[in-house]
Amino acid sequence: MKSSCFIFPLLLLLCTAASSTFPTPKQANTPNFIFILTDDQGWSSTSIGMDDRIPASKSDFFETPSIDRLAREGMRFTRAYAPAAICSPTRRSILFGQTPARLGDKTFPATHDPRLNSPQLTIPALLKNIDPRYRAAHFGKWDLRAEIFPEDLGFDESDGDTRNAHGNLMTAKDDKWEAVFLTNDPKRSSSITRRGINFMERQVDAGNPFYLQLSHYAPHVDMQTREATLEKYQNKPKGVKHTHPAWAGMLEDMDATIGQVLDKVASLGISENTYILLMADNGSVEMLPPVPSRKKLQHPDAFELPLRNAPLRAGKWTLYEGGIRVPFIVKGPGIIPGSTSQEPVGGWDILPTLATLAGYTGRLPDNLDGGSFAGVLQSEGIGEVRRKNDFLVFHRYSDGYPHSALIQEDYKVIRFWKTGKLELYHLPDDLGETKDLYASQPKKAEELDSKLRAYLQEVNPELFNKLSTY
Repeated sequence: MKSSCFIFPLLLLLCTAASSTFPTPKQANTPNFIFILTDDQGWSSTSIGMDDRIPASKSDFFETPSIDRLAREGMRFTRAYAPAAICSPTRRSILFGQTPARLGDKTFPATHDPRLNSPQLTIPALLKNIDPRYRAAHFGKWDLRAEIFPEDLGFDESDGDTRNAHGNLMTAKDDKWEAVFLTNDPKRSSSITRRGINFMERQVDAGNPFYLQLSHYAPHVDMQTREATLEKYQNKPKGVKHTHPAWAGMLEDMDATIGQVLDKVASLGISENTYILLMADNGSVEMLPPVPSRKKLQHPDAFELPLRNAPLRAGKWTLYEGGIRVPFIVKGPGIIPGSTSQEPVGGWDILPTLATLAGYTGRLPDNLDGGSFAGVLQSEGIGEVRRKNDFLVFHRYSDGYPHSALIQEDYKVIRFWKTGKLELYHLPDDLGETKDLYASQPKKAEELDSKLRAYLQEVNPELFNKLSTY
């Protein structure tokens, strides 16, 4: 976008050239934000683990010392959810603060291209309206699958409309789950980070607050790693659920660049005024190579070995916990180091949270699904995330196995549209979703399903009507 002035439907904040109803915080109190988005990193793929109460929440093979450091210096969320079980809907959702169901899938490019429609609220646009001195950059994987560039949505600098292929070295896909590449810049993690660090340095020198998003291509196939890192894991005893040396090397190589970001924030002297967030775009693939689509939804007992997201069920491409529950860590001013929160949060909550942390106290558009968890960050992980709806909704766009899920408090319902089957789980007692409670609690399942259907019908009637025809 050429201008930082945006008009948003239902937004009670009208922007003018030099002033707006957004308050402009004092420079000393205007925070910086660094958002690190990893690719296909499962909830149990860190060496610190996301939940100290559950030993299996940590990897039995991978090592992530920099992510562990971030966790020790910030707050871990034990129940954090990526907006979707695959990458593009998640990336859209975080940027716009809306669920993938509301944003649409095939209709998204036409309805959200600001060159064709009135611009809608995004994270960088929001921050610039709060304080026009904000500068925003996006480096790494963009992948909205919409021919929309980061600059179209409020970013000042970017790598462009990048997708998986921009982080790959291979050209053929027939052996992408087996091939391993040795390189000094695995998945472009180092070069992405160098550009991010350069951006930070320039903004600090200029006195500008900034939003920096580093969207990694790792750890996603194809598998790339440094030779020394691969050799390390080839010589390390394998775990039970995590066994692949190249995948481990790729993850640790990316992790090392996260440490570089933490070091740079400290050396620039901006630690006391900078929030750093880390989240994965979806869960890890359940096996290497992945199981066929028809088996992705099978009960964990159907597999001889533990799946790679254990103790969670299934993985990428599904709305079981293994597909959507992901690592999420936040470090920043007022956050107690080494703290944890058990409050459920979703990726669409990030936009309103950054608004609060940046000093905005007004009303955001009614079409946002997210709510601010800033209060949770400032109160030792305890608090309420106030959203328009008191539940989280997920939808898997797939012609082969379309399904939707709703989580409210401790219960989760999953609807499989082609069969009409409902499954109900009580997550505190059954993290692995192995005990379907529908037969014993049909009223509870139908209550949650009614809320799910009503939400889908409200936010995307076209999608709901299509699903209802199955």
